[in-house]
Amino acid sequence: MRRVTRRREATVSSSAIPSSGSRVRLRPPRHRVDRRAILWWTLRAALLVAPLLLALGVAAYFVPSLRTWVLLAFGVVAVLGVAHVVVMPQWRFRVHRWETTDDAVYTSSGWLNQEWRVAPMSRIQTVDSSRGPLQQLLRLSSVTVTTASAAGPITIEGLDRDLAADVVERLTAVTQATKGDAT
Repeated sequence: MRRVTRRREATVSSSAIPSSGSRVRLRPPRHRVDRRAILWWTLRAALLVAPLLLALGVAAYFVPSLRTWVLLAFGVVAVLGVAHVVVMPQWRFRVHRWETTDDAVYTSSGWLNQEWRVAPMSRIQTVDSSRGPLQQLLRLSSVTVTTASAAGPITIEGLDRDLAADVVERLTAVTQATKGDAT
């Protein structure tokens, strides 16, 4: 039998919201994403900014007639890019939250445009997990909950890989046991 740590039990188990006919309400979710998500977001941001800076540096070297403008653009991109790489991951970590209960999936996300979402179990159609190359390297995973909603799916990014697998398994079991047609 697989041993479950206390932390994982707390994040995957039901919450204090009573089920059986109670209304699902919008409230802040309780759990943070894994701390390794900061490194993941930092690497993604750096992989976006670095090629742009490299291209501008090469253009400044090989196109002397535009060097002044290209160097000006390089400076602007460098300042904004470094700020993005340094500030954004920390900020996202502070605002990203998630929680699952027997009644709903709760998320809070966004670093500029912040969004709270609640997906009642009866509206869930599919539960998926995914890992890109950087996530695989960092042992992270994302969980996507697709609902019958015009707002689109709910995604919980930056979960520990094992915890994400437990969340998918639990959500699948609870969703199958919930009455409703998910439409």
